[in-house]
Amino acid sequence: MKLKGTQILLKALEEEKVEIIFGYPGGAVLDIYDQLYKSNMKHILVRHEQGAVHAADGYARSTGRVGVCLVTSGPGATNTVTGIATANMDSIPLVVLTGQVPTGLIGNDAFQECDITGITRPCTKHNFLVRNIEDLAPTIKEAFHIARSGRPGPVLVDLPKNVMAAEAEYDPASIKIRNHEPVYKPAFKKMTNLLEMLTVAKKPLIMTGGGVILGRASELLTKMARKYQIPVAGTLMGLGSFPGSDPLWLGMLGMHGTYYANMAISHCDLLLAVGVRFDDRVTGTIDTFAANAKIVQIDIDPSSINKNVAVDLPIIGDTQAVLKDLIKFLDEHNYTCEKSQRQEWLAEITEWKEKVPLTYCQNGKVIKPQFVIETLYKLTKGDAIITTEVGQHQMWTAQFFPFDKPNTFVTSGGLGTMGFGLPAAIGVKCAFPDRQVVDIAGDGSIQMNIQELATAAQYKINVKIVLLNNEFLGMPRQWQELFYEKRYSHTDMTYAPDFVKLAEAYGVVGLRATKPEEVESVLKEGLALDKPVLMDFRVSREECVYPMVHPGDSISNMSLGSREMIN
Repeated sequence: MKLKGTQILLKALEEEKVEIIFGYPGGAVLDIYDQLYKSNMKHILVRHEQGAVHAADGYARSTGRVGVCLVTSGPGATNTVTGIATANMDSIPLVVLTGQVPTGLIGNDAFQECDITGITRPCTKHNFLVRNIEDLAPTIKEAFHIARSGRPGPVLVDLPKNVMAAEAEYDPASIKIRNHEPVYKPAFKKMTNLLEMLTVAKKPLIMTGGGVILGRASELLTKMARKYQIPVAGTLMGLGSFPGSDPLWLGMLGMHGTYYANMAISHCDLLLAVGVRFDDRVTGTIDTFAANAKIVQIDIDPSSINKNVAVDLPIIGDTQAVLKDLIKFLDEHNYTCEKSQRQEWLAEITEWKEKVPLTYCQNGKVIKPQFVIETLYKLTKGDAIITTEVGQHQMWTAQFFPFDKPNTFVTSGGLGTMGFGLPAAIGVKCAFPDRQVVDIAGDGSIQMNIQELATAAQYKINVKIVLLNNEFLGMPRQWQELFYEKRYSHTDMTYAPDFVKLAEAYGVVGLRATKPEEVESVLKEGLALDKPVLMDFRVSREECVYPMVHPGDSISNMSLGSREMIN
């Protein structure tokens, strides 16, 4: 039986077990939306196309499945670019469906035409322009396969209007696609080399990144670290890949990492880097990064090996498969490590923890942002999925909210996209309606996509927003304080909406705390309500994120604010 392109599209999505689409209609996709009207597939109408991509991204990060969004041609498509680049930098599997003018008008500057495949080529894993109806079903199947295979990433499929109106036979059993799944099996020699390195190492350290979570390898990494008493430090994207409450956990490393994580990196003699790409915010100056260590890098993407940091032992492969083989290999070769063998190394780390713990001073009448985050953790007992916008609040969350489980910290790492957290939280809550989902936001970032409050209100998506409102663009202001002699050039945000009234205008509950003693009661009330809630916390205006490694400096050389630079 022949089906129209719109019918084939939805059937292909159903074959991929798509549960929800985030989107925004327009002329080029009205035929698809008409078919959606007749479908049982759930659709969430966002208020901006960027919000659609971030919502699909949040859904993907929290579930491990492919997120899907649908937008129209021209400006609808171009509005997705920031969200696509965000997902691409963090290796998040998305399929972005864009409308396009009829094929006969492509290249003629037709109304709402743009070359979206050309525009997004640098920031997608792959993209397609479907020119023939016969190619539609195989393209959709291939798009999902590419998005989720190997190193995941976003795939864009451009859908001309005439192709969606055309008819063709649809037989899912007959669809054949190319296999993009790389198969890497670490050589026996690599495992032997790693065993030799572990045997002689006195100060081993595991560095965990987003690849551990994407590869569903958190349980194996935790098993290995505990079995062989190897301390663990994480990148921003690696938070949750190892329990934040475990004594072996050192917290985040890098520019705003803990003192003890950065010192451990700087003094270890073996660094086992799993699913990391050695971002500059993590390494500081390359010359001094893990200068005393042999470095082993495990990553599924060959292009990430030796890209930023020269390593001694590269292992290309899926993190789960490699760690599974490694643990088995070590068992077969009778590698053991008693806690006493690590006593000196762990004692050194404990000394660093005691010397410079993560701390702040909550006194007086001003709310400290760290206090809000710690109170949120106390009230939720860590049983929440946290999203963030980007800025100081993101770093404080990474520092003061321990994540014990993977896929519970949803944030924009590589691109650092302001406006990410609220729509991402909506995507997460759609996936987990019974979980507590909280967006920790700054007053600058939240205004980037604050229109998505309407989406939350319309669909009763009961996300909670913890707004750390310092009336500044906090992170740029911090840099202006430190490096520009407090010339706060265009970072003052005192002219802003009344966020409580704005929330109410959108149909969302608005609450506010202006004193430290109000923090817990406001959080309790907001978390308990079965409604979307925005909680506005008026926090210390010029609070800085510490520790901080100055740009271009060694991560062992940290500024501690009121304390002097220390290493």
